Parts: sequence; structure tokens; C-alpha cells
Amino acid sequence: MATTSEHVDLRDDLTRLVRIRLLDPLEILLPQADLDELREQVKIDAEMWAAQLLGEDDALARQVVIRLISVLYPGDTAFDPPDEWWATPLGRVTARRAGHPSKEGVSFGVAGAMLGITRQGVHDLVSRNKLLRHPEGGVTVASIRARLALRREQ
Repeated sequence: MATTSEHVDLRDDLTRLVRIRLLDPLEILLPQADLDELREQVKIDAEMWAAQLLGEDDALARQVVIRLISVLYPGDTAFDPPDEWWATPLGRVTARRAGHPSKEGVSFGVAGAMLGITRQGVHDLVSRNKLLRHPEGGVTVASIRARLALRREQ
């Protein structure tokens, strides 16, 4: 179950991201446009997105996180965020609900970032069979998600 502070942090992060990545550029391109209603709608929708991302419905949470990432981080290549992104509210919920959006296996460094631990901590978990090695190197994203889910239950 999500805490109130986790919900508020995620809502505020989503509001900030939509403002910076979508509304601010629109304001630059269309200076005559009145975006006040859109800003208010984003606050309302960010509240809903946070509830969906932190709620009980895994399929809905995965769908929402993928939709948000595809809109907030568009590009011609697969989304591959820097390690520090995984420590953001959206990064943490993405790791837990969808794993890595574009990979089945990640390096020990990325796994550590997704789990919020050091690379050495990942090595330790792999050696104790708490995380699974990916056949092509690194760690499976599925085992990272399982580890995050187990942590959440405790």
C-alpha cells in the first residue's frame, strides 16, 4: 500500500514533468494561448495518474507508466534513462510496476539504480540467488521487479 507522502511526491513529480516537457514549450510556441485551464487539468490528472500508478491494478499501472514515458520522453530510440532517473518518484514506480521499459536485462549498475542499492549490493544479491543473471549479462528486469515487490510486501 502506498503512503500519502509517496502519492504526493509522485503527483508533484508528474505535474512538474508535464509542465516542463509539454506546457512550457507550448507557452513558448503559442504565447497568445491561455494555458491556465490546461495547468489545472494537469493537476487533476496527475492526482489520478499517481493513484493509478500506486493502486492495486498492475495492468492499469503498467499501461499508465508506459503511456506517460512515451509522451514525456519521446524519441526515435528506446527509452534508456540515466541511472539517477530511477531515484525519481516516476523512476521508482516505473521500476516496480513496469521494470525497464525497453530491456529484459540490465547491467549491475542500472539494477542497483533501480533497486536503490550499490553495484556491489547487486553482486551480493546475484551471488545469493536473490536476483537472476540475464543470459546476455547483467540482471533480469523480472527478478528486479520481483525483488521490489517482495520489499514492498515486507
